[in-house]
Amino acid sequence: MTESAPFATPRAMAILLAGGRGSRAGFVIPKQLAMLGDRPVLRWSLDALADHPAIAGGVVVGNDDVMAALGTLPDGWISADPGEERQQSVASALAAMAHCDDAVRVLVHDAARPGVTADVIDRLLAALDVANAAIPTLPVPDTLVEHAGGKAGDVVDRAALARVQTPQAFHLGTLRRAHVATVEAAATDDAQLVRRLGLSVATVAGDARLHKLTYAEDMAILSGLLGIETMTRTAVGMGYDVHRLVAGKPLWIGGIEIAHSHGLEGHSDADVGLHALTDAILGALGDGDIGDHFPPSDPQWRGAASHRFLSFAAARVAARSGRIDHVDLTIIAEAPKIGPHRAAMRARIAEILAIPVERVSAKATTTERLGFTGRREGIAAQAVATLRLPEN
Repeated sequence: MTESAPFATPRAMAILLAGGRGSRAGFVIPKQLAMLGDRPVLRWSLDALADHPAIAGGVVVGNDDVMAALGTLPDGWISADPGEERQQSVASALAAMAHCDDAVRVLVHDAARPGVTADVIDRLLAALDVANAAIPTLPVPDTLVEHAGGKAGDVVDRAALARVQTPQAFHLGTLRRAHVATVEAAATDDAQLVRRLGLSVATVAGDARLHKLTYAEDMAILSGLLGIETMTRTAVGMGYDVHRLVAGKPLWIGGIEIAHSHGLEGHSDADVGLHALTDAILGALGDGDIGDHFPPSDPQWRGAASHRFLSFAAARVAARSGRIDHVDLTIIAEAPKIGPHRAAMRARIAEILAIPVERVSAKATTTERLGFTGRREGIAAQAVATLRLPEN
């Protein structure tokens, strides 16, 4: 990471937290790197903060892969390593700002909220003229009820509640004290740590455009809020693969090992199901086939687990800002019986592709003892992948 260096004494600095994985979004890449319009999600926040005239610089907290994907930082910005938890990441940024005076004002922002506006930043910094800290909030528009055991309970008074957003604003000295004093305490944001010092936290009007990216569906919501025109097309790819059955090898199909007298022969683990799925996804992308990316002539793939190939194909979809809508796998074999293993296959494929299991189909058929599969000489697989890709 970039070495910390002395900062001038600016009016304000910013900390941009980009160290999380965001697994609930279901992407195969960190959600902060997913493309939103013409830029990664993370870049939206960085550009908005760096462009504000009151903010002289800041710290992006992200691992090496995130920083490499982000590219060159704006003038006055450096990077710091993330921690396991959010508080540790903020502490890492504070350490990188060791040369900044306690009087400096600092904004702490989550990269998963790309819709930062200059108006919200202005309101937060103005609030610090009279407050220790300030946070943007929105009213709760929905009726709220207690919930337990699948039943609705008593209504909760929403008038006394608010939705908390980021960025959150602090005097740097206050934020430092809060982190030192509550190092053992867990909190979901820094304002909670400040309140544990007995200090008040002011609220300012938030902005609906600061919607948080949590699930894949939030990308469409953010596109609408930020006025991004998103035109997509559906792409369909087909995959087919065959491997010979041989004695003395484990049998891998659909990402799971199945007990059987024979296994499949191949340069990798010969998982015929995952190979077909990989080709289907690459085909929908117009991106060659499994042999182009993982040639059997390359010794590094000897005995390789085929889930690596399928993960690679899924990453290629994400790199194109696409999504996998559905995959359908058919295993063609006389033996073993696939039925008892279908649920496990679907779950494993969904895990590899980071999509809901409802978007995965796995089934089997025989050839009525005809041909090489009917003679139990080998096993074949067919697959279809349906992707949603942005228009070029």
